[in-house]
Amino acid sequence: MKKHFLLLVLFFPLLVNAQTKYKDFKSTPSGLKYKVIEDQKKAKAQMGYMIKIFLTYTTESDSVVFSSKMIGEGAELKIDKPQYKGDPMEGFALMGTGDSMLFLIPADSMFKGGAGRPAYATAGSYLKLGVRMISCMTQTDYDAAKQKEAAGQIGIDDQIIQQYIKDKGLTALKTATGLYYVVEKQGDGAKVEAGKKVTVNYTGKLTNGTMFDSSLNPGRTPFEFTIGQHQVIAGWDEGIALFNVGGKGTLLIPSALGYGARGAGGTIGPNAVLIFDIEVLGVQ
Repeated sequence: MKKHFLLLVLFFPLLVNAQTKYKDFKSTPSGLKYKVIEDQKKAKAQMGYMIKIFLTYTTESDSVVFSSKMIGEGAELKIDKPQYKGDPMEGFALMGTGDSMLFLIPADSMFKGGAGRPAYATAGSYLKLGVRMISCMTQTDYDAAKQKEAAGQIGIDDQIIQQYIKDKGLTALKTATGLYYVVEKQGDGAKVEAGKKVTVNYTGKLTNGTMFDSSLNPGRTPFEFTIGQHQVIAGWDEGIALFNVGGKGTLLIPSALGYGARGAGGTIGPNAVLIFDIEVLGVQ
């Protein structure tokens, strides 16, 4: 009896403190705690909407765990059915464009089972999730916006490639997809075709001359892949097949046929046009 009373005496102040600390937070029917920081009084998102948000995770002591500012852009995601008690998915549906909210995410729900649980996610604690809604739209409107954005980028990339060709004094051909290519030597060997394994040497660079990769670097070997199997970017699947074995040339690849809006690593940024000097060594 005394032992139980002692535990209650020790625990009760912590419970009262937690309730007092977050007394200005509201709760959804499922128990997600939230506080409205800014409400722009615009239409709110719904389940199934695509949203773009800036977010910051902090501990209860306000130490930053993750911020979308670390990657320099907002996060895009689809509001889906909550997967655990306190899942912020439910809270996102309370927000509209321009709104800001603070959510309390139970560490016990977010890190079930204990495997990989960080030291700051102590039992009974919360993670604070600060969110600012950049945009929200239906899946249909999102897809339409992305198509419009992609169409605009195609024109931008084409201008960049044409200027590069002019500046370098190149003679280039253009395919229906927007890929440009320069034939230095067509090659008199076997034709490169879909389904065949091809071996190539290459050097990849940006339009400003920055080299980001080369099979000719010390310690490297020629690159092998199967044409048409999506093992490489689309510009390679199409462009390499324009040559025969022994062929040499340059591929000028618009971003839609490269790494698109996501980019690749630190050197290849979003919507980067790629230049590849290539030589086809063999096919089988």
